[in-house]
Amino acid sequence: MLSSAILLPLTFLLGACSVGGLLVAALYPRVRAGTTLDRQLELIAVTGTAATLRGGATDDSRRKRAVEVTLREAEEKLKFKAEKRHKPSLLVRMRQADISWSRKTYYSICVATGIVAFLLFLIIAGLGVLAAVGFGVSAGMLLPHWYVKFARNRRFKRFSAEFPNAIDVIVRGIKSGLPLGDCLKIIAAETQEPVKSEFKTLIEDHALGMPLDEAVQRLPDRMPLSEASFFAIVIAIQSRTGGSLSEALGNLSRVLRERKKMEAKIKAMSGEAKASAGIIGVLPIVVAGLLFATSPDYVALDFTTMTGRIMLAACGVLMTMGTLMMRKMINFDF
Repeated sequence: MLSSAILLPLTFLLGACSVGGLLVAALYPRVRAGTTLDRQLELIAVTGTAATLRGGATDDSRRKRAVEVTLREAEEKLKFKAEKRHKPSLLVRMRQADISWSRKTYYSICVATGIVAFLLFLIIAGLGVLAAVGFGVSAGMLLPHWYVKFARNRRFKRFSAEFPNAIDVIVRGIKSGLPLGDCLKIIAAETQEPVKSEFKTLIEDHALGMPLDEAVQRLPDRMPLSEASFFAIVIAIQSRTGGSLSEALGNLSRVLRERKKMEAKIKAMSGEAKASAGIIGVLPIVVAGLLFATSPDYVALDFTTMTGRIMLAACGVLMTMGTLMMRKMINFDF
């Protein structure tokens, strides 16, 4: 047994490590958010500036300067929107997830989920009232939030998978002589969800009197993805400076497809690392469960003695930190 003079500092140290690890895991993605898009926009702006300096005072150089100005304005707008998109409101997240709940409905579902979880843990699991209340509050707060997040991410993935096909439709339509508005109407009528509903909203905004470029600029607000931002930038540049829209959108479609290929290649190459991380993370739990099933008295010391509880807390903290580090190592950003 450890003395109280050692237990108190050790307990404080483990608690500080736990809180610090949770804060780093929660805040680090938010600090890193938007860096990929900012780097890409900065690269485009620098490239445009270099091309302008090399050229003379011709029409082509003036057009390049106009493109540079448009890119800078788009970059400022995207930075401003990215600051607001770091933590969108509940209604915005439900709109992006295509969930037609009101705020009152969401909170009612949270209360109902908490009550059901409380009854399950109290009656079926046989826990005490205090423990059941804790599990009920946690379930009521987390489960609806996780459902909205899951539906939102799933809708984003479906949009990213279908969006290059929609751009190809615009490219073919423009090359065949159709105006951009008619191409967008074709997408709103014939493509798959969620691209169909988003472009239908875009057409409705344009039909109500909003300029087409401004209606397209609202697409990244509804779908905060780099693909939608690139599309809005291309339309903004073409509306201000002119040029071949079919060529620009064709290049954009090619870039998006190459990004998908790169994502699939990274997923395939990191599959072994993810499997290894999963095995390493689950193995201690499985071994502890098997030991508890075969020799419960041997494992019970970890729960009944102070030394065992401290060891369990330390192992939990270390396992959590190791799992987060492995997740960060295999979560590639491109």
